[in-house]
Order: sequence, then structure tokens, then C-alpha cells
Amino acid sequence: MVAPSSSRWSILLVVVVLLCLATTSWASLGDRLPEFRECVRVCVEENCATGRAKLPLHLRLLFWNCPSECDYTCQHVITDRRVARDPPMIEPVVQYHGKWPFHRFLGIQEPFSVLFSLLNFLAHREGMKRLRESIPAKYPLRPYYLGFGYIGLASWTFSTIFHTRDFNLTEKLDYFAAGASVLYGLYYSPIRVFRLDENTPTKQSILRFWTLVCSLLYVAHVTYLTAWSWDYTYNMAANVAVGVVHCVLWTWFSIYRYRKTHQTWTAWPGMIVAWVAMAMSLELFDFPPIGGMVDAHSLWHLGTVIPTIWWYSFLIRDTQEDLASQRLKA
Repeated sequence: MVAPSSSRWSILLVVVVLLCLATTSWASLGDRLPEFRECVRVCVEENCATGRAKLPLHLRLLFWNCPSECDYTCQHVITDRRVARDPPMIEPVVQYHGKWPFHRFLGIQEPFSVLFSLLNFLAHREGMKRLRESIPAKYPLRPYYLGFGYIGLASWTFSTIFHTRDFNLTEKLDYFAAGASVLYGLYYSPIRVFRLDENTPTKQSILRFWTLVCSLLYVAHVTYLTAWSWDYTYNMAANVAVGVVHCVLWTWFSIYRYRKTHQTWTAWPGMIVAWVAMAMSLELFDFPPIGGMVDAHSLWHLGTVIPTIWWYSFLIRDTQEDLASQRLKA
């Protein structure tokens, strides 16, 4: 085996770090603005306290109430004032409660993040269908690949819910599902790369130990965030650590197999990792939503749709090649 050059590893690690740092949250200036606070106070006093406000049914179905409606309305009132101010302000559009002032659609807070989350959900669902049709039921890696699909479905379901309405509960579910998705990616990667699925005493012992380690890590992660501290910095650091190992492992695997076989498809995992890194790096250049709806975060979600489809194609192709190799050896 020929090891990849140090320069390639350096480039890879820089890309991965950029990918992971994209999760850094930005401070919210908007909800500290005196004019915003005054706007909300007056709105609540004049509408909510008197009971005069009556929200449409579709808003009430998504749990909008009078105070949250005042908050939403004042975000856009203050933003419009700042944008229209003459001379223009250096920073006319600011975030409120950690989010840009999105224009909602049918009560949905971040319409395009919801739409693109649904596209990722469909990509996983279609990928699982292809897996079932293409990979024999007895193939030992099939359950792990389907597990990847189920975790993906859960992750994008909770992402859809969170971007529809941002509550404490929906935020936690989104973070926990995303954490499970990242950790499961690390879990099943060594199983494929080092073929821990093989029915030998040593590898089965390693597999049981690895399963226990990953399970305990996830339980500890969730327990810390819920019972000890809802720490955004820790959550980011945990995902960075797991993501770096996961991405480096697949990239090394791609380089090794391509140099060994010279078949283009064996380099797909590395290409997919690079694609995802470039897509997620959009969040490093966070910008106010275009048209009040399309922001960097939503584009990041859009950017993961094709890599997801591509990843299932790799899993299927890899399985087919493995089965063909086994038949030749038989």
C-alpha cells in the first residue's frame, strides 16, 4: 500500500475542518436592539393583553400565538426600517434569536430549508428502495447500510420539523438526530473499511466492542446535553471530532482502493466527501436570506441531496463488486 502524500492529507484536513466549523452559531444582535424590544412590548400590550388578536387557522395549527406573532412582525418592521434608512447602515439586516428574519410561508418559518430537508428525506427513501432491490438479504453489510438509511430518514424528518417551527423541543430533536446521523456514519464506516462483518471470532469481538463504544458515546452525548448543559460549543466540538475521523477514513479508503484498482468508482467516497465539504462551506459565508427565504443554511441542505443519491450508488456498486469477487474465488 502506498500512503498518500502529506500535502494531500493537509488539504483534506483543512477542508474537513472548514466543513465542521460551518456549524458555528452567530451571535444575535437583533433581539438586543432597543427598537425591536420596544416594538414587541407595544405589540403585546396592544394586541395580546386585550385579546383582540385573532390568528388564522393555519398559523394556529403550527402553534403560532399572539406573542410569537408580535415577535415575527417586529423582526420585519425593524429590518425594513434598517434597510430603508438613509444613509444605508453598515449592517442593515441582523439575526433575531439566532436566525435571520425569514419570510414564512403558510406558517413555515424557513420554507426552503424545509423543502430541501424533504428532498434529502426522499433521497434516503429512494436509496433504501434501491438497496433492497440490489443487495441480497443475506449480504452481511446490508443491515448496516439500511441502518444508515433509517438514521437519515429520522434526521431529515426532525430537520423538517425544526425548520417548520423552531421550539426548544424541535431544536433538541433536530440536534440529537443529526448527532445520531454523524455518529452512525462513523460507526458503520470501519465495519465496511475493515470488514468487521466477517464471521471470525476476532472481528466479531471487535464489532461487539465497537458497537458498545458507539452506543455509550451517543447515550453520554445526549445525557450531557439534556441533564447537564445545552452547550452549543460542546455539541459542535463533538460533531467536529466525529466528522473528521469519518471523512478522513473514507478519503483514505478511496485513495488506497483507487491506487490498487485504478477504477474510478472506487474514488467515489472521497469525491462525495469533497462535495459535501464544499456544500457545507456555504455556511462559512452566511448571508441574509435572498428574497427573505433562501439562505446559506438552506443551500447547504440542497447541496447534500445529490451526494446522498451518489452515496447509495457507491454502496450498491461496492456490494456488487464484492459479490462478484466472492463468486470468482468460489
